Amino acid sequence: MKNFFKYTLATILGGIITFFLAFLIFAGIIGGIVASSGDDSSVVVKENTILKIQFKEAIVDREPLDPMADFNFTGDKDNSIKGLNTILRSIKAAAEDDNISGIYLDVNTFAGGGLATLESVRNALLDFKTSGKFIYSYAEGYSQKAYYIASVSDSIFVNPAGSVEIAGIGAQLMFFKNALDKFGVEMQIIRGPNNKFKSAVEPFMYDKMSPANREQMNVFLGSIWNNMVAQMSESRGVSTTDFNIYIDSLWASDPNRALELNLIDGVKYIDEVREILAAKVGVEYKDMETISLADYSTTVSKKNVLAKEKIAVIYAVGEIKSGEGNDEIIGSDRIAKAVCKARKDTTIKAIVLRVNSPGGSALASEVMWRELVLAKNTKPLVVSMGNYAASGGYYIACMADKIVAQPNTLTGSIGVFGMIPNFKKLMNEKIGITTDQVSTNANSVMGVFTPLTPYQIKTIQKGVVRIYGTFISHVAEGRNMTVEQVDAIGQGRVWSGTNAVEIGLVDEIGNLDRAIEIAAEMANIEEYKIKELPKRKNPLEEMFKQFGSNVKLKLVKNELGDNVKYYNYLQTLKNMDGVQARLPYFIDIN
Repeated sequence: MKNFFKYTLATILGGIITFFLAFLIFAGIIGGIVASSGDDSSVVVKENTILKIQFKEAIVDREPLDPMADFNFTGDKDNSIKGLNTILRSIKAAAEDDNISGIYLDVNTFAGGGLATLESVRNALLDFKTSGKFIYSYAEGYSQKAYYIASVSDSIFVNPAGSVEIAGIGAQLMFFKNALDKFGVEMQIIRGPNNKFKSAVEPFMYDKMSPANREQMNVFLGSIWNNMVAQMSESRGVSTTDFNIYIDSLWASDPNRALELNLIDGVKYIDEVREILAAKVGVEYKDMETISLADYSTTVSKKNVLAKEKIAVIYAVGEIKSGEGNDEIIGSDRIAKAVCKARKDTTIKAIVLRVNSPGGSALASEVMWRELVLAKNTKPLVVSMGNYAASGGYYIACMADKIVAQPNTLTGSIGVFGMIPNFKKLMNEKIGITTDQVSTNANSVMGVFTPLTPYQIKTIQKGVVRIYGTFISHVAEGRNMTVEQVDAIGQGRVWSGTNAVEIGLVDEIGNLDRAIEIAAEMANIEEYKIKELPKRKNPLEEMFKQFGSNVKLKLVKNELGDNVKYYNYLQTLKNMDGVQARLPYFIDIN
């Protein structure tokens, strides 16, 4: 009886605490929504204001419409903007705003984003400098991605005890074969005979990279690094040869040596940097006006909001799956509906598809491809590639009238594969569980507890070859090539955006704004507004639908930090279904 009352009281107390926490979270969300829907006129940009930009969270293509996005589980205030669309629009507006004197990049805590995304931000900052306004940056220590952004600055400052960690880029791949062997799990892998570069399956086949995979990675990583070095060395007035020597020697890790090498402009404490910023705008520090990018973005109006004609920008972000999807997963149904809506809307004169995807389901890719073909037959269709537009991501891009990518975009990976695990040895020998079966036909059972028969493997192989043939046929038609030409540059090989232009998979180098300009030119329109699709659901509705998963993911991210990529990769493997057209998904570029 004593234990009964103890557990009963504990249950009641737990329920009260849970209710109280839920109430606080709910109240915070409602408050945030009310605040965000209120009058933005309360944000005033005063004369000689400095725009302060932080990158505390990874940049995504489209500003999240998520009631949980701004709820902070760590207690740290975050004034950063997460959407590339909002960042670029705000920086451009700041360049034309007489009340903004310059930009202060606070990259002390730098979550950053993909290399192509960072290049878009960097290019926007370079455009900002053409206005004659200044950019200063400070960090206690610069990560490589933070320095890549900060290198555009007129002055780069670092804490005396800090460092500049630039070491080049590398790709780390994790291989699971030995671990699977120990557990008694066999991955039955089927890929096309000409897919030697399709390395997404290699972690389950080998314990290291194949020669073909090592070759392709050397080429595209070299292309990306050469582009980054050229940009950073130009901004700092250092030759690319000297820059690489400094990097190989790790001399920048000593801030005083970095200053001598002209990689930075000052070794300062934060209070000293604040005084420098104040002097730059001609005031004392106590009178210096700053505004966060988050607050400033509320004062920025979207271009030509009164224009009748529109260009639709459709965001396809994440791995590709069948079904509805969301802002982080490309669901074929959701994207197909958005494309169909844009196609039928007579006020929309052109479509820009923003692709940021490593690929996924080949079937889902085909569903979206068909809808995009119908759209192309109706109005101009331009593709803008983000960090990734590979495999299934390229599948849905290949038929566009024009394809625009960043130099650092990873694209291509034209290839498919199938992968079915066999748990028989694990179940029988490791755990002691056996299975038996009854079937009406010869191939009724093709489960994961028995190995595939030679005939079943041959049949699946035919399906993979057929899908690969469809893939390269689509590319050949869209890019005005022969099937043989596509196969020669396909076979699952990954290319940088720069390389992709050279071999004909991409038309030109540029960002999302350039893709929109091309679409406007093709549609022969000058005044237009942007309509972003897919339309997102009511944030409160989404909150209640995804409350548990959102909270779980945020807690996992807070706990694992950068290592959350391992968790996400395992989730991807768990949910993989059907023949796949995807990049070697787990490429960690440092």
